[in-house]
Amino acid sequence: MAWTIDQAKMKFSRIVNSRSYTRFNQSQNPDGESSRVEVKLSADGEEEMDGVEQGQVQHETYTRPSRPVPLNKGKIICSVIVVLLFFCLGTLIGYAAHRKSEPPSPDSLDEEKNSEVQPIYDVPAPTMDWSDIVKMMNEKLLSNAIQDKLSEYSKGDRQAGSSGDNLLADKIHDTFKKLNMEPWVDEHYVKLQYPSSSNPNKVLFGSEEIGNPKGFLAYSATGRKTGRVVYANYGLPEDLRDVKDSGVNLTGSVILLRAGKISMAQKVANAAEKGAVAALIYPDPADYGKLPSDTELYGHVHLGSGDPYTPGFPSFNHTQFPPAKSSGLPNILAQTITANMASKILEKMGGSDARSSFMGRFSSYKLGNETDMVTVEVNNNLVDTKIHNVFGVIKGFVDADKYVVIGAQRDSLSSGYAKSAVGTTLLMELARVFTEMKKDGFKPRRSIVFASWSAGDFGNVGVTEWLEGYWASLDKKAFTYISLDGVITGVGSFRASASPLLHTLLQKTMEKVKNPIGSGPVNFRQSLFQSYGGNLRSLLRPMMMDDSAYPFLALSGIPSVSFSFVPAGASADYEYFGTVLDNKEGLGTVTGQKVGEMSVAAAQVAGQIALRLVHDHILKLDVAKYAEIISDHVKTITNRVEELGSAKVDKSESLSTVWLNRAKSSFGRAANTLDVYISRSDLEDLEMCRIINNRIMKVEHNFLSPYVSIRDAPFRHIFFGDGWQTTTDLENYLKNVAQKKATFDMNQVLNKFALLTWSIQGCANDLAGDIWSMDNEI
Repeated sequence: MAWTIDQAKMKFSRIVNSRSYTRFNQSQNPDGESSRVEVKLSADGEEEMDGVEQGQVQHETYTRPSRPVPLNKGKIICSVIVVLLFFCLGTLIGYAAHRKSEPPSPDSLDEEKNSEVQPIYDVPAPTMDWSDIVKMMNEKLLSNAIQDKLSEYSKGDRQAGSSGDNLLADKIHDTFKKLNMEPWVDEHYVKLQYPSSSNPNKVLFGSEEIGNPKGFLAYSATGRKTGRVVYANYGLPEDLRDVKDSGVNLTGSVILLRAGKISMAQKVANAAEKGAVAALIYPDPADYGKLPSDTELYGHVHLGSGDPYTPGFPSFNHTQFPPAKSSGLPNILAQTITANMASKILEKMGGSDARSSFMGRFSSYKLGNETDMVTVEVNNNLVDTKIHNVFGVIKGFVDADKYVVIGAQRDSLSSGYAKSAVGTTLLMELARVFTEMKKDGFKPRRSIVFASWSAGDFGNVGVTEWLEGYWASLDKKAFTYISLDGVITGVGSFRASASPLLHTLLQKTMEKVKNPIGSGPVNFRQSLFQSYGGNLRSLLRPMMMDDSAYPFLALSGIPSVSFSFVPAGASADYEYFGTVLDNKEGLGTVTGQKVGEMSVAAAQVAGQIALRLVHDHILKLDVAKYAEIISDHVKTITNRVEELGSAKVDKSESLSTVWLNRAKSSFGRAANTLDVYISRSDLEDLEMCRIINNRIMKVEHNFLSPYVSIRDAPFRHIFFGDGWQTTTDLENYLKNVAQKKATFDMNQVLNKFALLTWSIQGCANDLAGDIWSMDNEI
């Protein structure tokens, strides 16, 4: 109040003691009807512009000095009255300010509760305790609700772009809209391949027709080819090498292969590399004992992901590209056949016996004679198809522009119950649960995006086209992808594929989720981590190209994770994938009718990972885990170089791993420094947390090699990608040279060493933060 009085005195003094000016400001009435005259006083050349900024005086202003008037008694009396008025006014203002600073009364609080307050996204939001968040989610996840939705989302034909697929997309969109998740749709125009309805595919042994398979492999070359048939087990590189070492010429051959171990696309690519003209793939009873012998297989053979006819670009309708196709498309014919058809071919084949490791459950396995001729005819057609990806979002209260993506494939070439229906159901159930949690007080710091993909069975087409459409910005916004595809294929064990950044979070999540299978109350059962061996490394598998999480990791540099409950000791994939037997009955059989309970556990795993990532101040991405990965690879490369020296490979003595080791050390120091920095930071400082999180988010993306073109090698990740830029490619090359299976190219090795070193060092520099904090050892 004292300040108010002093200010009043100052204003009064200026009025009484200073030479005064009168300003006549003629301005337009807001209603535009008439003008008004505004009179303002100013003292000592300082203009008092109440409510008007300095310098915004209108041009219709005219000022002139007024003539001085001598003071008299009347003026003094008026001045005293003015002082008293200012004093009273100051007293009233001070009292009002004091009243505002007092706590509101209970009545006023009740009035505020009744008013709707919109969330403010640029200030810290009050959050619940983590234990309360987990408890709330677990209480809302219900087995019965999941099973009801499973019946709804597994109905009808769901081939990509079909009317059934579009109806399901509309249903998902409407559900997101009812949940106030601001849904949107991305349309893509892609080329998909289907069998001809009028000209079926054929397989003949000599002149005898073996069959007209209904199953097919999308993106096979088309036409008719004849060649000697050769049996080559699973089509692994070592299998084909063994066959060739047995004296069998694979050039121009038709190679018969067992399904399993690796993807069908990899099998066909391996066969094409050896000069084959066609590949036939069948399910051997030794690997697929539950399948009837006439079961058809469905799949694709594009060794890549996305629309293979717009490689590196999104398939939007308004984009025009010259004719192009992916280097991952095979140039040979590829076709699936049933076990019955394969048995007929094997019985007719001559030649030497296959080695014991090639044997399955048929009575005869021969490598084949030169006279055993098989003809393969593939008449598939390319179809221009419009597909839809559907999205919904729960926006964060602090960093709404950063988000975790949870996604599931919606389509299927066959029944697709475990492959896509379960994942879609869990996607929608988690959307419902998270929305209800938000209404009940949960306020995520970051956003959660829910994505329903189409054309997954053609090689993650929907996922990849979306990533290609927004790849320039996605890695700066999306910090994790969680895949729900194929999360339940058994009950006895658990498998996961994940970026090293997510290993620690995955383990901690498994330690908190209880095993749904067991006796006694759920709270007293072992955790998933304990139940499945207590060793995360034994549960991890390399992420394969068929995994919908793979394009996020290897193409866009976004940390991603996929996981699945599998049968105990399972060495092969779920037998029913890619068949019409991937239905409710089939999944119920392999899970002991526990699909509902296992679905809840899968939702808890995915849900806890997502919630933890949007709840904490600092992202739960463990940078130190990448230091271990780098160390392992550098150690392997160092050992390979030593093997070259032991094998006395010419010029290998000049190879040095010193700089590679220094880059490894730089990254380790940067990771440790970041951990210390986080421990000493004020986590309530929003800007500080944002800076730290941005540094963490860049790590994965910085492992995409900047030295290769996305058109030539789309999966540029140096540890998990595919191509010459990867550490695995360098390790294998050095190993083959040491074993005299490849010639030594010094320039090639030096080039790979340099690019790998600087990829790691560049990531270390970015992780270090400011340029003056960087490690300058190299």
